Amino acid sequence: MHIFYTPQIANGQCTLSEEESKHCIKVLRLVPGDKVLLIDGVGGYHTAEIADPNPKRCTLTITNTINNYEQRPYRIHIAIAPTKNIDRTEWFVEKAVEIGIDEITMLVSQHSERKNVNLDRIEKIIVSAMKQSVKAYKPVLNDITPFDKFVKTPRDGRKLIAHCIESEKHPLKAMVDDCNEYTVLIGPEGDFSPEEVALAAANGYSPIDLGPYRLRTETAALVACHTINLLKQ
Repeated sequence: MHIFYTPQIANGQCTLSEEESKHCIKVLRLVPGDKVLLIDGVGGYHTAEIADPNPKRCTLTITNTINNYEQRPYRIHIAIAPTKNIDRTEWFVEKAVEIGIDEITMLVSQHSERKNVNLDRIEKIIVSAMKQSVKAYKPVLNDITPFDKFVKTPRDGRKLIAHCIESEKHPLKAMVDDCNEYTVLIGPEGDFSPEEVALAAANGYSPIDLGPYRLRTETAALVACHTINLLKQ
């Protein structure tokens, strides 16, 4: 069945957004009585039938609901400095959503080559990846945030920072334990500065090693996301 994203479901009915309605009726040519799947971004996985095939405001009737669909007992938050080539950051977002991620923050650090991100476009990539991988929970996308403000904000769980500066580091796998909250900082192409690494350490972030090879920003972020998911299974 075709799958659609709609955050507004109430009293057994919902109305798709204009974009989703157009795709449903004009592109897929669904008609009254056709069955579809809906995800609401907060754990709801719904079966529904087309009630009113309006191409601008398609209305559906919910026939079955599964709450907390495939909810994971842990959370992953990746804070990443967006790459100069934004396509690489968008690739990371798409793949991380498919693998499993709960929160994403774009960071501005001292060596950042990109300080502006089209968050609306990133949101669309998140929704598309949710639908592709049938995820009922929509990851939180935060506003772009200065590095120092981010690391000074109190957070629960494991707080980790990946960087290339020669120093004592913990293998990521050694930091994944019975904790259920993980925040990982990933720097820009020019890496975090020594001052930023020191500031992170002063605020409780542990340095981690992602392996023997030097990784691109988006690759490092995806490796961290995948490794935590794999070790928590």
